[in-house]
Amino acid sequence: MGNKTAPRHALRARRQRRGRKKLDGTTERPRLAVYRSNNNISVQVIDDSKGVTLCSASTYEPAVKGDGGTGTVAAASKVGQLIGERAKAAGVETVVFDRGGNRYHGRIAAVADAAREAGLEF
Repeated sequence: MGNKTAPRHALRARRQRRGRKKLDGTTERPRLAVYRSNNNISVQVIDDSKGVTLCSASTYEPAVKGDGGTGTVAAASKVGQLIGERAKAAGVETVVFDRGGNRYHGRIAAVADAAREAGLEF
């Protein structure tokens, strides 16, 4: 399974590398990469074939930061809504969801659900 004595961040990095082997963002279907810290969340739409970030959103932005806490499910939903709108404006319809080694739960799921409601397809 995993080495229980290893630090959590090392185990998450292993899961992230394992998932990255299977996920690859292309021009037709870029990768929606999510990074979660204790206090913030940031999301990018990345075209791995060109090595370009097409759009991004995070809780560091004043539009999200001013409405209360940044480490909440509500803030993650706002970030998901923003990334969905920005991706549609950049011409992206479908993406590959890269949860970054985190569980699909809580803030990660809130970002994905809000992006789907904004019109992105996974």
